[in-house]
Amino acid sequence: MDLLTRLTIWVLTSYMIFQSGFGFYLPGSYPHKYVVGDFLSVKVNSISSIETELPYSYYSLPFCLPQEGVKDSAENLGELLMGDRIENSPYRFKMYTNESDIFLCKTDPLSGDSFALLKKRIDEMYQVNVILDNLPAIRYMKKDGYVLRWTGYPVGVKYQDAYYVFNHLKFTVLIHKYEDNNMARVMGTGDAAEVIPTIENPENEIPGYMVVGFEVVPCMFMHNADSVKNLRMYDIYPSPIKCDTNVVAKPIKEGEPIVFTYEVNFDVSDIKWPSRWDAYLKMEGSKVHWFSILNSLMVITFLAFIVLVIFLRTVRRDLTRYEELDKEAQAQMNEELSGWKLVVGDVFRAPSNSALLCVMVGDGVQILGMAVVTILFAALGFMSPASRGTLVTGMLFFYVILGILAGYVAVRLWRTIGCGDYQGWVSLSWKVASFFPGIAFFILTTLNFLLWGSHSTGAIPFSLFVILLLMWFCISVPLTLLGGYMGAKAPHIEFPVRTNQIPREIPAQKYPSWLLVLGAGSLPFGTLFIELFFIMSSIWMGRVYYVFGFLLIVFVLLVVVCAEVSFVLTYMHLCVEDWKWWWKSFFASGSVAIYIFLYSVNYLIFDLKSLSGPVSATLYLGYSLFMAIAIMLATGTVGFLSSFWFVHYLFSSVKLD
Repeated sequence: MDLLTRLTIWVLTSYMIFQSGFGFYLPGSYPHKYVVGDFLSVKVNSISSIETELPYSYYSLPFCLPQEGVKDSAENLGELLMGDRIENSPYRFKMYTNESDIFLCKTDPLSGDSFALLKKRIDEMYQVNVILDNLPAIRYMKKDGYVLRWTGYPVGVKYQDAYYVFNHLKFTVLIHKYEDNNMARVMGTGDAAEVIPTIENPENEIPGYMVVGFEVVPCMFMHNADSVKNLRMYDIYPSPIKCDTNVVAKPIKEGEPIVFTYEVNFDVSDIKWPSRWDAYLKMEGSKVHWFSILNSLMVITFLAFIVLVIFLRTVRRDLTRYEELDKEAQAQMNEELSGWKLVVGDVFRAPSNSALLCVMVGDGVQILGMAVVTILFAALGFMSPASRGTLVTGMLFFYVILGILAGYVAVRLWRTIGCGDYQGWVSLSWKVASFFPGIAFFILTTLNFLLWGSHSTGAIPFSLFVILLLMWFCISVPLTLLGGYMGAKAPHIEFPVRTNQIPREIPAQKYPSWLLVLGAGSLPFGTLFIELFFIMSSIWMGRVYYVFGFLLIVFVLLVVVCAEVSFVLTYMHLCVEDWKWWWKSFFASGSVAIYIFLYSVNYLIFDLKSLSGPVSATLYLGYSLFMAIAIMLATGTVGFLSSFWFVHYLFSSVKLD
């Protein structure tokens, strides 16, 4: 019955997860057919900077406003949690219609506050992010013979103590003829492609185009404010505008308006729809990235294999020698030899703070399950970079749903440690449902106050806070309690040996055991520190992370190495008659979080040198601490469950009286 229950839970959970995957397509993540002359919707995202890591609304600066007013275009929770504020813009394109010298607007004379804010944002190197058909505008630069790619364009530049704003934009839209030959059309993004039969439709006979690229060249032009005072938005500028990126125009001054113009050209491209994101995924140094990951995988796999072989040979030799002796010789061996065989009466003694251990293991299983499913779906292409916010939305959804697994594992472990006693399972389930979410709520709320104080769009709105709390208490908590109930009804794991009433004294150790525990985390850290660099660069440097296939491989290796490290450390402690292995096995692999946090500090000092201000540094360290705690719970759970299985197998394989 227990197996059937677990199978039913897995099938239902998998079905819900699979069905939810179809809801992850955003508008623009499937081919959209535009007929010549159709209007294209251009949107703007929050302005961002790697100098501060604080996003702000596009319209917080004195830019042109759309005629219909500013409207939000956020698609999901993930976008809001990531600080994205996607809004409509005044830029208006017509499919396959080149336009030049388009007057956009003349702002009001810059007030003292607006002028100071513009100078501050230029000093902080803020970038403007424009979006067309779900594609961010990309900017190319040539430097030292290399072509650099950037998403967005700078607000302006500072030159000889004067400030200049990019007031003319040259857009290039790459289009590809819409292909619908009555066979199939491709849906999805990146690696996620689904072939769907088409239906006869007279509209399909009308030629159309798809947007497969969006480029921008920002430049400055010496506008004459008096010549545009009678112009309306989208009128033609009185004189030709030449976009020269090497020329600076009139500097901005307090009390003077800014005139904005733009032009757009459409180029037919050979790029097909599934490949339109390739330009964004061609990161600089990609060959080094792939080579480093492969090299790391080979080294770690070799080390893991060596550790596993040595470990299995040692344990097997001990078991073989022990089983070959008769009972009298075994008794004499127990009296004469030291080692793991002497702690048989204490090895399953309940650890101190056993309830906290069960809670941390339960939350670790929940985080681990979320990571497995999310990375797997991302590797399959369901959460590609083309779908903004879906990665965070998916992580949140999977975490909430897997609360049932956390409650089940925690309560069943609690019953196992208590030898079948299920008293207090409701209280334990509540603790599981509140422990890690409570830590996350405290950290994120503290950081959110800092963001609110900075008026950043990265701050979580109050309405979203209410939604997250409702998801926590109305979905996650009930599912955790349901899992706890199922864990209370499931049979507990029987220990293979009896526990003595009087605990055995642990001999004095030559070296402190915590030193081994802390050092054990270095090997798991070695499996992911290279990948961690690219993940950190994606989060804090604005680069696109897309190699989820490699991340899946690194994740599997991390789990294997965490299990092996915990195996070895637990065996070493048992060999020196230290039977207090429960917490040590958890932190043996969980200590990798310490190395990750220290690496985050190192990344802040050496790679984010330009990060300015105590608020930005506090935000960075706060998010890094939150990530480290989550990783500690997940990796610690892997180590503990592996060691528990190993100890149970080891002592059930030996005939002891």
